[in-house]
Order: sequence, then C-alpha cells, then structure tokens
Amino acid sequence: MAHDHEGRLDTVTGVRTTGHEWDGIEELNNPLPRWWLYLFYICIVWAMIYWVLMPAWPLVNGFTPGLLGYSQREQGMIAYQEVMTARAADAKGLADSSFAEIEANPTLLAFALAQGKAAFGDNCAPCHGQGATGSVGFPNLQDDDWLWGGTVADLAHTITVGVRSTSPDTRVSDMPAFGKDGLLTPVQINAVAAFVRTLSGQEPAPGADVAAGKQVFADNCAACHGPDGKGNPEVGAPNLTDGIWLYGGSTAT
Repeated sequence: MAHDHEGRLDTVTGVRTTGHEWDGIEELNNPLPRWWLYLFYICIVWAMIYWVLMPAWPLVNGFTPGLLGYSQREQGMIAYQEVMTARAADAKGLADSSFAEIEANPTLLAFALAQGKAAFGDNCAPCHGQGATGSVGFPNLQDDDWLWGGTVADLAHTITVGVRSTSPDTRVSDMPAFGKDGLLTPVQINAVAAFVRTLSGQEPAPGADVAAGKQVFADNCAACHGPDGKGNPEVGAPNLTDGIWLYGGSTAT
C-alpha cells in the first residue's frame, strides 16, 4: 500500500523525495527545467492574447470574432479571386486563339488540357467513362475510331452542336429501322448481318447466305457506310471493317 511521509534525502541521487511511496518505490522531487516552465507560461499568455484578438470560442449562434475581425473564409475568397483573376488571362487566350495557336503555345496548351480534363469529368464521364473508354452505346474515345472525325475542330463542333440535339446545326445520324419499318425481311436482315461480320474478318453464322447479304448491303447500306463498309464521317456512319462496335459485333446485335 502507499504511505505519505515527509520527503527525505535520497542517498543514491542526492535529491529529496516528495514523500510519496508505493511498494517501496519513492518519487523524487525533481522540478521541471526552467526553460520548459518559461515556455509553458509563454504559451499560456499567447493563448490568452489569441483568444482576445482572433476568432476562438464557439458560441450558441456563432463564435467570438476577436478584436482583429480576422476571417479564414474571407481570406479564402480573396485567394480564390486572385486565382480566378490570374486564370482570366489564360481563359481569354483560349477564347481568342485558334486550335493551331493553342497547340503551338505550351502555356495555353497546358491550361487547355487541365481545364478540359475537369470539364470532361463534370460533363462527359457519366456516359463515356472516367477513363473515356466508353460503354455499350457510348463511343470509346481512346481507340481513334471516330464517327464524325477526330480532329480538334471536328470534336469541338460535335461538342458544340451535339448529336440529334435541338441545335439547328446538330449532327444527325439515323440508322433506319429496316425490320420494324418493313424495309427488309428477317431473311435479308440475317443475311446482311452475316455479311457485315465478314467485313471485319469475323466468321458468319453457319449456313448464312453471305452472297445475298452482300447484295442487300449494296442496295441498302452502302449509301451511308460506303461500298467497302469503311463508313462516312460526314453522316456519322461507322466504319464496319475495323472490329470496333458501338453496340456489339455479334450476329444477334
């Protein structure tokens, strides 16, 4: 058990004890270093000054504003405005420059790429994916296979007017409903599907009449996709020979 008695002089260390003892172990009365005490007192004084000058204590409906009226929110808004002002010159440069001028200017190009990445994440990624690899019905933007052309001007125009949008200059690409509208019979549809698979080096379905499908293609599909099936960017007709499919390349799809 513990005992309290008056401090004695410890013969080993030459330091008096505090008078506290536990199971034969006594506590030495070693005072804290003066430098540590002074630093501790300075911190207390500094804290009291800070409480008076700066926002510090939470209240029911706010906080103590401090005599200096300092606001981190206000400083953050000032810093934000400074950044936006600095970026305004670059933004004006983007608006006033041609694509060739932007690509030739490393500063403008870096700014454009950074802004474009942010805009893509906010507006395009939900459909095309964060990595732009697309999904069924939404083109993969990494494969260099373009429905409407892949130049910067082509892409900018597509983004500006959209596809089948309300813009009078929108891109319009309508695949006819050959079966639903009775333009082709089921036999003809199966035949032309088999032929289209051969355009990209795939095997047609067993027993498919590829020769008949080739004729159906020439009569109904070549006007948009071209006689060789390589597509036409002017009307957004896909290239059917490259093995890249928007909705899938199986016979059923």
